This record gives sequence, C-alpha cells and structure tokens, in this order.
Amino acid sequence: MKPSDIFHTAAEHHRRYELLVQSVMDYAIYMLDLDGRIITWNAGAQRIKGYSTEDIIGQHFSRFFGADDQADGKPHRLLSQAYAQGRCQDEGWRVRKDGSRFWARIALDLIRDDSGNPIGFAKVTRDITERHEAERQLDQVRAELFQAQKLEALGQLTGGLAHDFNNLLTIILSSAKMAQKSANPERVAAMLANIVDAGERGSRLTRQLLTFARHKEAGSQRLDVGEMLATTQALLAQALPKRITLQVQAPPDLWQVDADPSQLEMVLLNLTLNARDAISAEGCIHVHASNQHLDEGTHGLLGDFVCITVADTGAGIDEYTRQRIFEPFFTTKAFGQGTGLGLSQAYGFARHVNGDLRVDSVVGEGTQMHLYIPAAL
Repeated sequence: MKPSDIFHTAAEHHRRYELLVQSVMDYAIYMLDLDGRIITWNAGAQRIKGYSTEDIIGQHFSRFFGADDQADGKPHRLLSQAYAQGRCQDEGWRVRKDGSRFWARIALDLIRDDSGNPIGFAKVTRDITERHEAERQLDQVRAELFQAQKLEALGQLTGGLAHDFNNLLTIILSSAKMAQKSANPERVAAMLANIVDAGERGSRLTRQLLTFARHKEAGSQRLDVGEMLATTQALLAQALPKRITLQVQAPPDLWQVDADPSQLEMVLLNLTLNARDAISAEGCIHVHASNQHLDEGTHGLLGDFVCITVADTGAGIDEYTRQRIFEPFFTTKAFGQGTGLGLSQAYGFARHVNGDLRVDSVVGEGTQMHLYIPAAL
C-alpha cells in the first residue's frame, strides 16, 4: 500500500469518527486540555448544555458547575482524580447556558499520546434528570411506606406498653405512700430506691419508643448488632403476649455492620410480630445472631456476614405462602390485622444493604427467618 493510500485511509477513519461523535445527541462528548479547557465540542454537548462550539471552545469546564461546587473546588478535584487514576466518575447538578440546572452523570478519562504522555481528558456527560427525579420520588414513597409501617407497629406496641407503665406507676405510687407513712429511715430509703428503679425503667422504655418512632431515618452507620439486640429486647417484648417467651442471644465477638439503625430496628420488630402471629397458643421466639463466612454457593452471597435469625415455634408456612411472603401487600391475616408490608420492607432492607432474607419453615414445627447483613470488617 502506498504512503498516500495510508494517509487517505487514516484521514477517512478520522472523518468517520468525527461524524460518529457529532451524530451522538444524547451524550455531551468533548475533550479538555490538561488544565481543563475545552478543545472539542459535539452536537450532543450543544443540545444538553446550550453552548455553541464558538461560545465554548477555550473556556474552562468549571463553568458547568454551580457556585457551591466551584467554591468547594470540585472541578479541580475531578481533574486531579482522573489524572492520578486514569478515570473518574461523578453525578450531580450542572448548569446550562441559560442558567437552568440538570442532573448529570459524567465520566472523565485521561488521554495519552502514542508515547504514553498525558495530553488531555475525554469528557462524557449524560443528562439523567428524569431518572434522578423518578428515583427521588421512589425514595419518598419508600420513606412514607416505612413510616406507615412504624405507625402500624407502634399501634401493636401500645397495649403492652400501657400495661408495663401501669405496673411501674403502681410501684411508684405504692412506694411513695408507704414512705410517707413510715418513720423508719431504712424502710423509707428502700421505698425511694423502688421509686427510682421504676422511674428509670420507665425512662428507658420511653427513650426506646421515641427512638423507634423518630420520623427521620438516621442514615447508614457502623452498628454493633449485639448491642442493638440488647437495647431493643425490651421493646420487642412489648409486642408479645405473656404466653410467648422471648430469648435473645448474641456472641460477644459479633462483627459490626453498616446499616440504618431505625430500619434495622423496624426489620427486627416486623420479624418478631410475624413470629408472634404464627404462634396460636404458648410458644417461644428465639432471636440470635452469628458470624458467618459464605461462599458463592450459599444463598448467592459471598464473603463475611452477620446472620440474625428469628425463629418461632408456630404453625409454619406452607410452600404456596412461602413463595409469596415477600410480595408487597400479600398477607394471610384477616382484614384490618395487617397491611402485608412488613416482610416486604424487611426483604427490601436486606437487598438494599447487599444482603438477603431467607426463610426455613416446616408446617406444624415453626419458622426461621435468616437476615444476612454484610460484615463491616
């Protein structure tokens, strides 16, 4: 092949590549120099950002960022990260020429010449405002459903709480009356100790209830599962009639997890309420946690997990019901006794933290719910 043929072939490939880039309208595709100044501009960039080629060539790409991002140095951080790592990605608000905002997903890649020397950056931006808004609305619906679940659970707790508070008030009032009538300092001191103990127990119950009922989620944080089980045990017990005993166990070396504490508390309460409803007479609910290392053949999970098991001695679940128990609004309870959202919310929480919720059940022998949460090691 003649040198001129090679030249014309390379020129033709370059021309076709330019046509390809310019024909892409859903993505802003352009190049930056090493300082972040724009040196190419495609039609998709003009459509998304509103700048013509003449307007934007030579301008710094930081002009697409809002004032807060510029003040925070975000454009410079993205360039530095892409230069150091070869590539970076980001999502956030960007600004068009007319001042309107859009939610962008971007990729920034370092470009090198044939000798391996950095010469600039390739920048790809997509407007995903509609998707971002849909996700925001979905998150809002999830939050509202989560709060509705809390209110339903609180309604089921009030009976037990009222009974416990009545007992505590009885202790406080009777001890106070006996202390008033007694001239024995030791007896008065004992009565006052009873009053303080009952008051502290009531205060703990109130704090647990207020923490559980808080409207806002706390967000993901590092949690000691054993400590959480210990502090919520009293709250879980309020949901149970006297004929059902509750046992809670957690080893001292239990791994920590990253999760929203309010959501995990809600999951534990939902699983306990379902276990309670499965027991028609006397029975037991056993909540225990353990460290587990899972390979790829175990529930499709891989790595280290904390498994929280809620086991009951109830009627068990038949195969048809087992296939549907995690469906939203599916319930076997009578009308007005449940929304069918409890197990759906629990399963959604498990998948959100990259874990799983599994059920083992034998009709007539009871059910075990296994909640797997990735360990934070």
